[in-house]
Amino acid sequence: MVLDAITQVELFINVFVSVYTLTVFLYVLTSWIRLPYAFSPIQRFLSDVCEPYLRLWRRILPFSAGPLDFTPMVAILALMFLNRLVVTLLGGLH
Repeated sequence: MVLDAITQVELFINVFVSVYTLTVFLYVLTSWIRLPYAFSPIQRFLSDVCEPYLRLWRRILPFSAGPLDFTPMVAILALMFLNRLVVTLLGGLH
């Protein structure tokens, strides 16, 4: 099956957003529970990948209600919105 360039870019963006959303979700889950020391490299990796993006949203919108941080939810919703926007714009180029 041969895909044109726009379809491949759309597919790449969809996969990237899906993987990054899963990564943010895993980062949030691992921040709630204490993992054994053997998993600390995984936690560091998730932190290194997710914190810069989440920090951006924390500076723009200080969403925290006591111990709860709603920044990951806002960040994921922004990723989904951006994904739909880019795919719609690329779809208009077909």
